[in-house]
Amino acid sequence: MQDTIHQFHIPVMGLGFTIDTPIRVAHFGISSVMSIVDDVLIEKIRKYYSEKFNVPYFEIKRKEEDSRAKRITAYLNLVNQIVHDKFEALKSEPFLPDTDKTKYFEMLPDNSKLKSSYKKMIQLKDNVERMVLAEKITKLMKPGSIDVNIMSKVDKQNYSINGEKLGDEFSDAKAALRGYAKSDLNSSIVFSAGFNRSLISYISQFSDFYRDKSGELKKKIIIKVSDFRSALIQGKFLAAKGLEVSEFRIESGLNCGGHAFASQGLLLPSLLREFKEKKDQLATQLQPLILSFYKNAGLDYPESAIDSQPLITVQGGIGTNGEARRLQDEYGCDSIGWGTPFLLVPEATCVDKGTLELLIKAKKDDQYLSEASPLGIPFNNLRMTSSELWTKERAETTKPGSTCPKGFLKLYPQKDGEALCVASNNLLAKKIKDITESNKSELEKVKEIDALSIKVCLCEHLSNGALKALNIINGEVAPKAVCPGPNIAWFDREYSLKEMIDHIYGRRESLVSFERPHMFCQEVELYVDYLERLVAKTDKSETEKIYNSTFRDNLEDGMDYILTFADKIPFEGENLGSIIPFILKQRERLREIYPEWKEIKTAAVY
Repeated sequence: MQDTIHQFHIPVMGLGFTIDTPIRVAHFGISSVMSIVDDVLIEKIRKYYSEKFNVPYFEIKRKEEDSRAKRITAYLNLVNQIVHDKFEALKSEPFLPDTDKTKYFEMLPDNSKLKSSYKKMIQLKDNVERMVLAEKITKLMKPGSIDVNIMSKVDKQNYSINGEKLGDEFSDAKAALRGYAKSDLNSSIVFSAGFNRSLISYISQFSDFYRDKSGELKKKIIIKVSDFRSALIQGKFLAAKGLEVSEFRIESGLNCGGHAFASQGLLLPSLLREFKEKKDQLATQLQPLILSFYKNAGLDYPESAIDSQPLITVQGGIGTNGEARRLQDEYGCDSIGWGTPFLLVPEATCVDKGTLELLIKAKKDDQYLSEASPLGIPFNNLRMTSSELWTKERAETTKPGSTCPKGFLKLYPQKDGEALCVASNNLLAKKIKDITESNKSELEKVKEIDALSIKVCLCEHLSNGALKALNIINGEVAPKAVCPGPNIAWFDREYSLKEMIDHIYGRRESLVSFERPHMFCQEVELYVDYLERLVAKTDKSETEKIYNSTFRDNLEDGMDYILTFADKIPFEGENLGSIIPFILKQRERLREIYPEWKEIKTAAVY
């Protein structure tokens, strides 16, 4: 099912950082993912690019019926049109040193057949042979996939302008799904942040997610999963409706950007090993359910698709070509997601100048896992952003929090009315009043109020950077948030698209120092940090003790497994030498967290 020409993809980043990435890179064959959560942002970006590419623009007002779905469809169709036009223009260019067409082929992975044919073509002396081969490889060119992302649990119920509750199909996530489903795109939708059965069931309303007579899927389903069990459960749920998961996308729980969905101490290498060992089950257990659905529905399942299998891809914390090759060769991953490093590539992502400068200067201590998200999920944050400063300033006023102009995170029901967002000044005022009037100690009151006051208006602040970068708003007064992964500490300047891709494929001197610990090591440290916070916050209940103990055991087992890589031959640029000292140091930290843990392993054999 792998039909892309590159061995990597650019994952979704925030609401705005990859909102126009396909327009920037898809004509070069690079696949990327856009968020379709914020239709207010999407409408502004659509207006901007309609004007830039001389496409007629007709505003879709927010109060218009089904405006959310219509805005998303309109923007995705515009992106598809722009990418198509740019790709066709690129294909028509000659093979000269400075053309984008030459850049397209030069950026391909060296082991691709298309790249080999290109190399052969430019070495031909005979002009006729050269022209014939040039025409042949031009026909084989493909644009990158224009994929979209929905956070499944961000599915707010909506109301009419008269205050009447709208039908279930008008909830935020379902409207976004409908917007994608009705678009012209032939691509994939990524479902992340949990399993929303109602949303997943709604997919069956759209024929583009089912195979046509030729066996093709116009729209594919990608599920971001935390473990194999979750993949199988969600895969079966979809398969029972005749829907196929084209790709299971595995992400490190903590070594990533954006919201961090920590596993119970299960490290990425352990998760990937389980997927490798059980991958065949994804086909043997899901395919019969799919075939049964087609048969019961009186449909013929295309013979050409009988042996299709879902792709297994991975993302989160990859920083060198050696690490990417480890994931591909050791676990058979079909594609590698490179996110955070692309925040420093203006050709690929939409980052305003001020935020870009902060990212370039960022060191390890500047990036931290915060409680700033209104969703109550740990959120990767960067210190000294205008969003952080703005939120702190608001906390010191009599009206902390945001006015909540967009309301996408109004997910917390109120007894006396519509649901509110935790970062809104309405809900903050209520909660602070309750805390102030409670019988708690002054110290407890201060701690709880401080914990509430750091909540950030992510709907606005994760969008403002893109609007400023495109000069749509005056960014000097608009707070801007950014959510890089820990990897940002190792990338320290602005990069060109070709520089980054050459780094990804190991064709140039590494963009990161060899002192950078292996990605497996960095994830271990993040999980030990996380466990330390868990233990510090525990109330010593039996349930928490069991949870933390399981977390610790999984983490310890994962460390054992990672230590086995120390004896392997490293790929070029892969710092396997960092594993032993790093793991031993983190085990010492575990002893400090759990001094009563007498049987903790010492890995003395190493």
